[in-house]
Amino acid sequence: MKVYLNGEIPKMPNMYFIYGDGGTGKTTLLNQFQGHKMLFSFDRSSNVMIGHHDTDVTFFEKGDMPKIQAYVEYMVNKVISGDRHQVIALDNVSALQNYVLENIDNAAKDNRQNYQKLQLWFRNLATLLRESGKTVYATAHQIDNGAAGITGGGRYAADMNEKTFNAFTSMFDVVGRIYVKDGQRMIDLDPEQGNHAKNRLDDRKLIHADELIKSQVTKLNSNEKKEQTENVIVHN
Repeated sequence: MKVYLNGEIPKMPNMYFIYGDGGTGKTTLLNQFQGHKMLFSFDRSSNVMIGHHDTDVTFFEKGDMPKIQAYVEYMVNKVISGDRHQVIALDNVSALQNYVLENIDNAAKDNRQNYQKLQLWFRNLATLLRESGKTVYATAHQIDNGAAGITGGGRYAADMNEKTFNAFTSMFDVVGRIYVKDGQRMIDLDPEQGNHAKNRLDDRKLIHADELIKSQVTKLNSNEKKEQTENVIVHN
């Protein structure tokens, strides 16, 4: 347990969770992040990272799956303990969830307890990532729930057990759905649209995919300009 007095809480790196259909460029978004990256690939959709010298890739193979939880925890802790990487990426969490659930199902018979264990493991993983001191990027597939209610809103969600999704993404600053419209890749960050989404970093609700992490610079520049204006007014 740690206690920080008077609001003197240390700034933690941001965590991003993006879900969407295959081919929308979820993995490619990793290229926006600065620093050396460790990409954990659970579905091997990492060809787009070939030739990127700032990215290391860990593939989990078929023989790893019966002990995938232990391997993931070991590798994440290994990255955290070193200074080579500034970014941790998990691609694709939908696949990881299926492997973990398969292991839990094989170890117990009570279905309700199985899902509770699944949720707990993902919550613990998210907590580990939150405390890692690294920027975190995670992806997931999406599912189409069809029209919901009269307006048809709330159609899309990450392809995860809902309670597991909530347990995992509760630690994340940004949750968004990536999609392609009129040839442009967009990310929906607006929870009022009814899809799974949130943005705790700024007030943007809909962005171009290549602007995922630009908000911090834009916001900083905006604040700096405001301070400069206020200083001019004071001095005058």
